[in-house]
Amino acid sequence: MVVPGSPSAVGATPAPGREALLEALDRSLGMLTLRPDGIIVDVNDKLLGVFGYTRADLIGKPHALLCVPGDATCGDALAQVVSTQRSHTGQIHRRRHDGSAVWLEATYNPVFDDAGKLAFVIKLAVDVTARVERQAADDARLHLLSLGVDETDNAVLITDAQGRVCYINAGFTRMLGYAASEVVGQSVHVPSGETPVGGLADGTSAVDVRQALAGCLVSARDGRSSHCEVLVRTAQRQPLWVSVVTNPMLDTNGKLLNAVVLFTDITQSKIQEVLQHKALAAMVRDAPLVEVLTLVCRELEQIAPEVMASVVRVDAEGRLRPQAGPSLPSQYHQMVDGVAIGPNVGTCGTAAFQARPVIVTDIAHDPRWADFRGMAAEFGLAASWAMPIIANDGRVLGVLAFYYRTVRGPDALHERLVDVCVHLCKLAFERDESRTRIRQLAFSDSLTGLPNRSMLGVLAAQAIASAGELNSRMAVIFIDLDRFKQVNDSLGHQAGDVLLRTIAQRLRRALRGADIVARLSGDEFVAVLTECDPERLDIAIERMRSALTAPCQVDGVTLAPSGSFGISLYPNHGKEFDLLLQRADMAMYQAKMTSPGSVRFYNEDMNVHAQERLELETAMRDALRRDTLQLFYQPQINLLDESVYGAEALTRWTHPQYGEVPPSRFIALAEECGLIGELGMWTLRESCRQLADWRRRGVGIHNVSVNLSPTNFHDHDLPRMIAEALADHELPPSCLAIEITESVLMDHNPSTLRIIDEVHSMGVRLSMDDFGTGYSSLGYLRRLPVSELKLDRSFVHDITRDETVRALTNAIISIGRNLHLTVVAEGVEDEAQRALLVAQGYRVAQGYLFSPALSAGDLEHWLERWSTRRHSPNAVQS
Repeated sequence: MVVPGSPSAVGATPAPGREALLEALDRSLGMLTLRPDGIIVDVNDKLLGVFGYTRADLIGKPHALLCVPGDATCGDALAQVVSTQRSHTGQIHRRRHDGSAVWLEATYNPVFDDAGKLAFVIKLAVDVTARVERQAADDARLHLLSLGVDETDNAVLITDAQGRVCYINAGFTRMLGYAASEVVGQSVHVPSGETPVGGLADGTSAVDVRQALAGCLVSARDGRSSHCEVLVRTAQRQPLWVSVVTNPMLDTNGKLLNAVVLFTDITQSKIQEVLQHKALAAMVRDAPLVEVLTLVCRELEQIAPEVMASVVRVDAEGRLRPQAGPSLPSQYHQMVDGVAIGPNVGTCGTAAFQARPVIVTDIAHDPRWADFRGMAAEFGLAASWAMPIIANDGRVLGVLAFYYRTVRGPDALHERLVDVCVHLCKLAFERDESRTRIRQLAFSDSLTGLPNRSMLGVLAAQAIASAGELNSRMAVIFIDLDRFKQVNDSLGHQAGDVLLRTIAQRLRRALRGADIVARLSGDEFVAVLTECDPERLDIAIERMRSALTAPCQVDGVTLAPSGSFGISLYPNHGKEFDLLLQRADMAMYQAKMTSPGSVRFYNEDMNVHAQERLELETAMRDALRRDTLQLFYQPQINLLDESVYGAEALTRWTHPQYGEVPPSRFIALAEECGLIGELGMWTLRESCRQLADWRRRGVGIHNVSVNLSPTNFHDHDLPRMIAEALADHELPPSCLAIEITESVLMDHNPSTLRIIDEVHSMGVRLSMDDFGTGYSSLGYLRRLPVSELKLDRSFVHDITRDETVRALTNAIISIGRNLHLTVVAEGVEDEAQRALLVAQGYRVAQGYLFSPALSAGDLEHWLERWSTRRHSPNAVQS
């Protein structure tokens, strides 16, 4: 580059050393020559490369072309040189040809002509963009770091090698309350006579911040990091749990330069750790509620000694019941106990009533304490804060309260303590409620609320012990509701539950408070009458029976309940409750079997009957399992031509010990012990098997009648089981008749009629057995698919000697004829009965006149004889 007016410009020959120097400067520095008015007159290649212009782009152009648009200071450096006639050096911001920024370290040098007048200004520049940007990034990073350190919730402290504080951040002041002027320059070493943090006996007493630092810095001097957790006192003397982490900063020789100490507030987690650990441990070992709540209060007061803590429970009637308050006088608890909650009932009563926190900073002047101010003054209570303990379902379980002896409100530590302790108190209350509920479930009947069998045993044993000491008498009464299953079957189990609850309430009201009423299971109740003489027993029995039998409404249906009563007496019938209960049960069973709704006292004969009944039930189960029951068949005769119309299958049981067990006995037993359904299905399957065998061999029995219990018609699988029995033996449905009693037709269970319809739709005939003996309704005959009526044997027995009976039998055959029903007369025993029945129009009959019930083999022999008789010349034809 040639500077105008320089010696080289006018032909002077520069010295070789100077020329080399100029060339080196030209290669390493950007050079720009300007007139005093800012016009560019020359530029070297170095600067063109920096800006990205060509020489033609700049020569003759104003210097402002290189400036950042809008930069008012762009010409300041040139103006200063022009005005001062001296050089100027500085960092300038310019713009490249592509618009990007460039930073230059530039020196503006004045050049004078021979007359000493300013001719040019030469600008020597170095591109320092990378350095400037790096510095800017470093500055930004440092700024962010400074902000982060100051704005963090953690406290940061830096010491030098001698333990003097060099720096604290703003977080240190916020957390611990010390200003930088109080700390920076101070030594953290503990003066002689003070106890360092490691010397504390229990590790929980609050210490000065300097004491906390002293132990940590010992490891920093050894070049090791350290961590400890300690309870410190802030500048305001508030306790604060902190985690202290110390990291040493060492030089290359491993010598300590600085120590960086980071404080983290762990008060919340530490409170939870200490309080929760102890409280939950107490709950785990099944400590009582009062003990757990007292523990919470004591631990809370250790952390905040200025607080007196208490916990009160709110009972079901909305009254305060003190549970814990170790620092409050016992007289205070006594005065609070039973106080009803309300809007102006101190702090606790108001918090419980409003279900929200209540803070009273000055009890002496707060209207909510107007009625209790004297009590508070007596015990030195100046301020209080109450937090309701609320269950998940919104109920107020209790209140946690803080009391103070000075006029004040809660601070941040107290708020943290409450957050943790309210949760722990809630857990304790809910655990206690759960335990109470478990006890209720274990010892109370969940449906009626009466004591269950377990609790009955405990209460009765206590009553017997008391009766033994007083030499008094007792009665144990076993009550079983009559026909309760019909209520469940016809109205549903919910209606049955309503009835049970009603009966339980009535029995409880009918007896004295000293007497015991319990529900054993199902529809069985037990009453224990204490100090009971005969007159009192009679009165109590009459009251219970009257209460039990009073009509009640269940789901819009009026029911008239009744029950069978069995009674055993102490000490006459036993001195242990289990024995008395067993004997009362036996008496009840006898009452139910002989006359439902009656009362029976235990006697020794009942033991024999009960034992026989148990043995018989066991034997019957065994007979069903081993298939040792037997079917007999009684033929049904067509009275017109004496052909065999069919046969009725009747179950018979011969026991090795008891011999022939009457059907009236074992069928009733099967109903009682729940075997009647299984018995009916066995009869159905065996009848189908035998009928199929007869049809296959051409024996003259073409259809069979089977008796089923009302219980069978409560089984939704009955139609399927009938269909399977027929299909298994390839029998048409028409060959089977199911005999049902009028009680089935009168059943209110909505599924019964549906099951009857399903059976009929299969093609199976339905026969109404014992017609005329129950509460027959002609409306049922009209709408039920019955194809056969069976005239009960009681009518046939009296038909020859009672004109009224003849009128009834005549009416029944007329009903059958008009409804196109077959009527079968049962129990025909002599020719006179047969003749009258034929005269009235009966066409089918069965009875001893023709044949008793016979085994399958005997029936086949009878058929041979009957066939021979029918076809003999002397046979009687109707």
